[in-house]
Amino acid sequence: MSTPIPISTRSSAGISTILGPPSFESLKAFPDIQSKACRSMLYSPDGEYFAYLSDSQCVVTCTKDWSAAVTIPSKAYQISFSPKGTFLLTWEPFAITKTNPKGSPNLHIYETKSGNLIKSFEQKKQVGWQPQWSSDEKLFCRLVNTDIVFYEDLNFDKIVTRLNCYKVKSFGLSPNTGTYFFICHTPGSPGQPSFGRLFKYPKLETQDALANKSFFQADNVDYLWNSKGNNALLLTSTEVDKTGGSYYGKQGLHFVGLTGQTMMVTMSKEGPIYSVEWSPKNTEFCVIYGFMPPKATIFNLKCEPVFELGTGAFNSIYYNPQANILLLGGFGNLSGSIVTWDVTSWKKIGSCEAPDTTMLEWSADGAHFLTATTSPRLRVSNGYKIWHFSGSLLHEKACVNEELYDIAWKKFPKYAFKEPVTTEKVQGIASSQPQASKQAYVPPSMRNRPANYKPPATDEKAFKPGGDATPSKASLKQKKKREAKKIKKQDEDNAPPIVSSVQIILTGDPEKDKKMKDIKKKLDAIEKLKEQQAQGKTLEVNQIAKISRESHLLEELEQLKV
Repeated sequence: MSTPIPISTRSSAGISTILGPPSFESLKAFPDIQSKACRSMLYSPDGEYFAYLSDSQCVVTCTKDWSAAVTIPSKAYQISFSPKGTFLLTWEPFAITKTNPKGSPNLHIYETKSGNLIKSFEQKKQVGWQPQWSSDEKLFCRLVNTDIVFYEDLNFDKIVTRLNCYKVKSFGLSPNTGTYFFICHTPGSPGQPSFGRLFKYPKLETQDALANKSFFQADNVDYLWNSKGNNALLLTSTEVDKTGGSYYGKQGLHFVGLTGQTMMVTMSKEGPIYSVEWSPKNTEFCVIYGFMPPKATIFNLKCEPVFELGTGAFNSIYYNPQANILLLGGFGNLSGSIVTWDVTSWKKIGSCEAPDTTMLEWSADGAHFLTATTSPRLRVSNGYKIWHFSGSLLHEKACVNEELYDIAWKKFPKYAFKEPVTTEKVQGIASSQPQASKQAYVPPSMRNRPANYKPPATDEKAFKPGGDATPSKASLKQKKKREAKKIKKQDEDNAPPIVSSVQIILTGDPEKDKKMKDIKKKLDAIEKLKEQQAQGKTLEVNQIAKISRESHLLEELEQLKV
């Protein structure tokens, strides 16, 4: 049985901690914090410390015995730990008063163990307020206006060097140890491309850039380094898609390696990029992309697809810490469906439904994950659920008469837990949450169809490229045309036939009756042509000639009735 891992929650009632599977009991060593002013909480990366902001103080707790290590007077709203947990950083809103028109430093660095203030900086913007560290904490850097400034060896009083030859909007420092790299984004002027440049610290001159990647559609750039820090993905995005293809702007995905190689990740389906994640094993990454239904693909370091997970109602990617299980979820405006995959064999493990989920997090043991509905994203049905990776619900807690703001598992060092066995199954419980309606939405264009009508399938199944070949864009286009033609034929087959209003009464004379039936067929065909002409269809010359003979046929029919 796995070791129970603590789970901490922050709500409008305060902070509480329980033990995870299998006990789900309250953590007696850490009594609940009863306060309506708990603004933030956070575990250090190795889980040694737990810090929270309550009222006018920041409290740091040692998780070995859950005793309060230090208490720091603070009006901060945000907190952050350095990679090794040596330092605690706090941020509070930058304020200007009549007595202090220039404002005071609002970004503070404390020594975690002692609570001593080490250094303070001014950081006016809340977005991106956290400075960036190397994994060994020997390099510390932050963005000041459009310059990147660097500090070394925990000396925060001396700027060693700075990158000031570019107007940098954002940057991403690699998590390497000993040798450090970073990528910076320089927006382009109107009509000119933006640039992403890779540098090896401390060589920061223009000619020292190891790689230069230009892109036209890049108002913002997200930097996704793998855990080794030897490869990075740049997710570029624009605020608005000028082509009108997407409400959320337009995205692009680019690969950058430390040796200077750059390439664009080419995807087999058009549409937005919803989520990108590196596998913790660092040899592959997963991307969810394309117009609904989105598609999920696993790429290798050459940006080649190695496995297609098919299409479905998902927009989020989560690898467990051991990297042997991949979770795909569909949250936000999707129904909350979750599917787990065995990364080794690429077989589905299980599935479950977690509607109204606003956050999901794996536990350090890699065998359990939690889903939660939090405020202010959703102010109703707040609560959380604990799941086994096979899809079994193990525990749920509804927040009654309070709002849930945040929830987190206690962190543990890497390799603290072994890989979970993906064939393991456990018995779950039934959820008390009302089930959402499973009646599928039917767009107006698909309504009022015959009872036996079946729309063509649009979902793609999972497959490995090279076995079942990845369909080309041309073949997908032809497939779309065939499906549209099939729908049109079904509509025509099910539509009532268009016939002339002229009725015939058979005389009993075989010769006359045969001619009357023939004229009736011609009049029905003319009526169909007239209907097409009324709908705006351009008729051929011979078709127009047929319509002009209608009066002649009616006269001939009258003569046969005599």
